[in-house]
Amino acid sequence: MKPKNKVPQIPFRQVLLWIVSFIFLVLIFSKFNDGAKVKQIDYSAFKAKIASGDLLDVTISPEVITGVYKEDGKEQKFTTVKIEDSALVGELMAAKVPFKAEQDKSWIFNVLFNIGLVLLFVFAWWFLFIRPQRNDGKSALNFARSKAKLQDPTKQTVTFKDVAGCDEAKEEMQDIIKFLKKPAEFQKLGAKLPKGVLLYGAPGTGKTLLAKAVAGEAKVSFFSASASEFVEMFVGVGAARVRDLFANAKKNAPAIIFIDELDAVGRRRFAGIGGGHDEREQTLNQLLIELDGFESQSGIILMGSTNRPDVLDPALTRPGRFDRHINVPSPDMKGREEILKVHARKVKMAKEVNLSIIAKSTPGFVGADLANVINEAAILAARQDKPAVTNADIEEAVERVMAGPQRKSRVISEKEKRIIAAHESGHTIIAKLSKNGDPVHKVSIIPRGPALGYTMQLPLEDKYLTSKSEILDKLTILLGGRAAEEILFEEITTGASDDLSRATSYARQMVAQLGMSERLGPIAVQVGEDEVFLGRDISRHKNISEDLARAIDEEVSKLVRDSYQKAKDIIKSHLKEINALVERLLEKEVVDAKEIDEILGIKPSPVKQTPSVPVQAEQIKTETKPKQAKVKTENKPVQEEQTEDLFGGQNA
Repeated sequence: MKPKNKVPQIPFRQVLLWIVSFIFLVLIFSKFNDGAKVKQIDYSAFKAKIASGDLLDVTISPEVITGVYKEDGKEQKFTTVKIEDSALVGELMAAKVPFKAEQDKSWIFNVLFNIGLVLLFVFAWWFLFIRPQRNDGKSALNFARSKAKLQDPTKQTVTFKDVAGCDEAKEEMQDIIKFLKKPAEFQKLGAKLPKGVLLYGAPGTGKTLLAKAVAGEAKVSFFSASASEFVEMFVGVGAARVRDLFANAKKNAPAIIFIDELDAVGRRRFAGIGGGHDEREQTLNQLLIELDGFESQSGIILMGSTNRPDVLDPALTRPGRFDRHINVPSPDMKGREEILKVHARKVKMAKEVNLSIIAKSTPGFVGADLANVINEAAILAARQDKPAVTNADIEEAVERVMAGPQRKSRVISEKEKRIIAAHESGHTIIAKLSKNGDPVHKVSIIPRGPALGYTMQLPLEDKYLTSKSEILDKLTILLGGRAAEEILFEEITTGASDDLSRATSYARQMVAQLGMSERLGPIAVQVGEDEVFLGRDISRHKNISEDLARAIDEEVSKLVRDSYQKAKDIIKSHLKEINALVERLLEKEVVDAKEIDEILGIKPSPVKQTPSVPVQAEQIKTETKPKQAKVKTENKPVQEEQTEDLFGGQNA
């Protein structure tokens, strides 16, 4: 039996002291308050006031007489003891003094009134001090109590059946489950239970779900909390909550403590400008102490998740604290299919829906994206009163997740619509004619999300490496929209802003980080484009000379200019096809791969047939799985920047 949380017993002396103190304060306050405003006078003085005409008001009670008289131009309340005087009423009437009779309150009423004050005080004391203890400290007066939620092991329904797309991470977690279930088997060999497990990966890959599944498989208590819940405006509160959390976990051992977004309290301690935070650092120090304090045999495992393992304090991630680091990557095609099957269990799908095709058409999607696709498809089908989710619903859902909902109501002039069509046609034609371009699935000039038009390409497979020729072709495709505008209209617009930004970023990475410049050779320099960790990076010294920086800029400019010229040459040599595609887009607004091949006179290849569900062009990444921070690779792929394009934020 697990020990139950007992309600703290309050000593009787303390209760009695509070009650006596309250009554004493009430009496003192009443004494001084009344004494300052009401004046006690003799009955003879009261009679004299009647004769002088100074009385303004009189109230006659069975025991006392109260009222108001005028003194020095001011009103003064008075009270006097009542004496049997049959002539009093006549004298008051003769002096024209307003008076009234009042029945005296019984002694029972006075006793009840005083008891009521005491009971009111006791209730207030109970509400502020006793009730919060019964409610597990969920009040403003219990800052030090942990806000972590405890899940009953018997009510945990999430298991590994609900987790897909991360087989390696699940395999690593099997050891933790066996440790929690049968620790004796490991202890007899001298093995120790890991104290901490750090789950890191891109947002939406299922780190929190994986932690819940481990607790569900092991059937142990699961404490879940967000790291931000520990930090308050009062210094020391976070450390106290950490102590309370571990104390509760020890009472419910074996248990798993899961802290989401660990970097909220686990960031590097003071690292220069903006790096110091007393409350956060004290919380981190207490967390380190707790990790050192409990033994492996206690049956407690601390699990944390983060998207930024590179900013965590080294003292937190060293062996002995977070012993095991598990990467939860973006899923590959097989993993995406498994994830789709998990989310499609509760959704009624039409028979023609093929989840493997959906998985193939969504490279770069993480678990959260795929769950959103299924949910959006179900909503779209329900909106149209369909009996089941169809391929058309899923296709629209994929595009909604990628680029946002359609905005057919947006009014665009014919001139701008033609420019948009030319821009997207430039992307499409160059992508179709490029040797290393991914197959084009569709091109549209229907506004969707922030984009006025978009071109979709479908990678044939997940890619982890990208060659120099492939990147150069990407630069040409990105600049194809601007080239088409300039050639067809002899004018350029702001529509290519995102294309230019991404093309420049690709070129700079090729030159400065990937060693793909013939002039500079195989070098990699820090050019300051990474996200800045304030305090650690803001004072980073410049590690390249001005001559090298100038050479990098010149090489980047040369790559972009050469790619732009190549795009213009392709456009000029295929003006007929460009104009035909523009007219088709103005007529139909959406042109699929089959019609594009007809315009170009290309026979579809059986190898590059396009599945029924499209994928957006900008999801073609040289590394389909998002790059994880601080993961070293021999061949570092190009990292694509996600920025907005006025014409096609999602075009290539």
